[in-house]
Amino acid sequence: MTFIPVEPDGYAPPPVPYTPVVITGDLVVTAGHGPLTPAGEVVDGDFRAQAHQVFVNLQAGLSAAGCTLADVFKVNGYLASLDDFAVYNEVYLEYFTAPLPARTTVEAGLWGIRAEVEAWARRPPIPG
Repeated sequence: MTFIPVEPDGYAPPPVPYTPVVITGDLVVTAGHGPLTPAGEVVDGDFRAQAHQVFVNLQAGLSAAGCTLADVFKVNGYLASLDDFAVYNEVYLEYFTAPLPARTTVEAGLWGIRAEVEAWARRPPIPG
């Protein structure tokens, strides 16, 4: 299988080897997007601020691949604590509208961040 690696504008790669977004055929798959600023710093603030940055970063990755959140059909969310699940749902609904993508959310160790999200999307047909 071949794929096209995609790096969003302003992407600050972390010190681990991976591609943030890949395109294969009409599918777009993202790596986990955390609450990092374009400078590569973890967003200061509470869980809500980190969750918003996660979705801003996800949008940037999808946009670089020619997609929007409306093209997403599957989301995997990772929370450092399920105590943040209710706030995660509130923030999630600020970015996704019906029909909502299929979704999995689990509690996981996240190396000093409180949330990370990955997604699968289908690229819209290219006009013409």
